Amino acid sequence: MKFPHDFLFGAASASYQIEGAWNEDGKGLTNWDVFSKIPGKTFEGTNGDVAIDHYHRYKEDIQFMAEMGLESYRFSISWARILPTGEGAVNEQGLEFYNDVINECLKYGIVPFVTLYHWDLPLVLEEDGGWTNKRTAEAFAQYAEICFRAFGDRVKHWITFNETVMFCGLGYLKGAHPPGIQNDENKYFQATHYVFYAHAKAVEIYKALNHYGEIGITHVFLPAYSVDDTDENLIAARHANEYETFWYYDPILKGEYPPYVVRQLQEKGWTPSWTEEELETLKRNAGKNDFIGLNYYQPIRVAKNHEAVLSMEHSRETSTLTPGNPSFDGFYRTVKMEDKTYTRWGWEISPQGFLDGLHMLKDRYGDIKMYVTENGLGDEDPIIDGEVVDVPRIKYIEQHLQVIKRAIEEGIHLKGYYAWSVIDLLSWLNGYKKQYGFIYVDHNNNLNRKKKLSFHWYKHIIETRGEGL
Repeated sequence: MKFPHDFLFGAASASYQIEGAWNEDGKGLTNWDVFSKIPGKTFEGTNGDVAIDHYHRYKEDIQFMAEMGLESYRFSISWARILPTGEGAVNEQGLEFYNDVINECLKYGIVPFVTLYHWDLPLVLEEDGGWTNKRTAEAFAQYAEICFRAFGDRVKHWITFNETVMFCGLGYLKGAHPPGIQNDENKYFQATHYVFYAHAKAVEIYKALNHYGEIGITHVFLPAYSVDDTDENLIAARHANEYETFWYYDPILKGEYPPYVVRQLQEKGWTPSWTEEELETLKRNAGKNDFIGLNYYQPIRVAKNHEAVLSMEHSRETSTLTPGNPSFDGFYRTVKMEDKTYTRWGWEISPQGFLDGLHMLKDRYGDIKMYVTENGLGDEDPIIDGEVVDVPRIKYIEQHLQVIKRAIEEGIHLKGYYAWSVIDLLSWLNGYKKQYGFIYVDHNNNLNRKKKLSFHWYKHIIETRGEGL
């Protein structure tokens, strides 16, 4: 079996991780422009001031994508390039840059798949409470409309938010992302609610414009599985799925929050201060989502936590989903298992975990269209005789494409695959040490680009529509 003709083979990136040009051509400051310069927040103090200089080299990079045969390129827009303070007057040079990127993609027949928010929030809004302030949600809706009107004649695939669980969880529970707050459950749940509200408003605006495209949201997909068949661990896995997955997709796809979580938030005093109008906005727009995006890297294996969790201390190293930590509420803990395979950064490699998770989603939400909006291997790639020989990445992506092919055969409505990432880029917390791309960037030699072994392999997969997988 080949992949269907309308299945998109793509790869992805994010503005802060590739663009650089942090203070050029009218761009405003973002939370990451400031946060990344706080000592100790990132590996060896790396930041996105230059990143891989995609802002000045986008034509070269897109030419590489065309040579690889990419059918689609998922990238994000930096809100502060369009609206330097998050609101108010539009920066025309920002619009011009993204128009140029979109047009360059189309020149080669590459379908642009645009993410409106991939974590770089205009600093003015961050300093006024960020996602815990409804002002940010209302400003996002205005920003989204500006982008729809400016680019919607050529962009027909839109993602509102990338991984709400990550920027809210790492921002307000673990302190590893801006605004760097630890263990504040009230702010965490309030922030997630305003993101869902902003998403619903953006969907409503998009549908009213009749642009004949599609819009959805992307979530990091962390299906939880019990370490064994004991009742207490099965309950722990259910708890994890309710908080890590259903809290994020129920309000989007069902228009209401999962009752299991809502009850517990009420008991603990963590319920967001939401209004009837906001809840009605979620309900009214739930049926208008065209797809959901899944960023899948690993499942989580969970067991009931029996140790007292008094005050959780988080570090940069322990904040990025490596197993062995209690959940924020202390109910379960993630477990590293002897019989599983893990990456260099301690993430489990489990294509089967993805397949099982896809069926879990279908059981709960029905036949919703889905895209794999991120999947890939973070590694330190060996250079042998001048060639970047990233064989583990090829194996990782191959195994996941095999189960995606199987999922389609089993009736899962999957319409595209976007490898993370198209090119080596700045890892938010790990600098340039952690590589994901098909294209190598030499930081010791003028940021020169070079095709990796995986580049040629993925080109072949696209050409043959995965027939040999």
